[in-house]
Amino acid sequence: MQADIDQLFVLPPCDGEIEILREEQDFLLINKPTRLLSVPGRHPQNRDSVISRLEVDYPGCSIVHRLDFDTSGVMVIPRNKPVLSHISKQFQARTVSKHYTAVVAGLMFPDDGVIDLPIASDDGPKYKICQETGKPSMTEYKVIGRDQQACTTRVFLHPITGRSHQLRLHLQAIGHPILGCEFYGGKFAKATVRLLLHATDLRFAHPVSGEDVFIESSPDF
Repeated sequence: MQADIDQLFVLPPCDGEIEILREEQDFLLINKPTRLLSVPGRHPQNRDSVISRLEVDYPGCSIVHRLDFDTSGVMVIPRNKPVLSHISKQFQARTVSKHYTAVVAGLMFPDDGVIDLPIASDDGPKYKICQETGKPSMTEYKVIGRDQQACTTRVFLHPITGRSHQLRLHLQAIGHPILGCEFYGGKFAKATVRLLLHATDLRFAHPVSGEDVFIESSPDF
């Protein structure tokens, strides 16, 4: 067991703060900073996370969905078990709507489209595009800006499916890796100080009233 722990990577401390965008009796809507885990990691020194921080002031809260360590943006945090169950069922039914903003290498054309490439597990924490063993994975994209001088494109992304590393893999697979992506960015992995991927908005049904809940947060890049 100790040998397993010794092989785990200790993450650098995150000095970014969790922004509470909306506080309700049944859930929180937050903006997660980049380079913060959603839940504690396996290594004892990787305890710092969204849930461990929030539990201090909001006992009983729990995680119903996650953002990658490097990804910033909006999350919903249930504050009790009935709400956890309700929102979890919405995610399972794919009735929760999520959009992301990213900046990628190169000038993307056309202005919009769908990336439909199956994703499978690969070595370690990484994943890969694989026609034989991959699970169906689809991402809609829309170009919202091109920087001719920097040769980069800002895109608005809608993951129709929710595979691990889906957005990073799909964009890399079409030749436009997300800037700052240590896993799939290649020569663009160190192009920026952080991964330029941000969960921009989230829409779901209120677990008590059934009303439409929408939250959005602009990226800081």
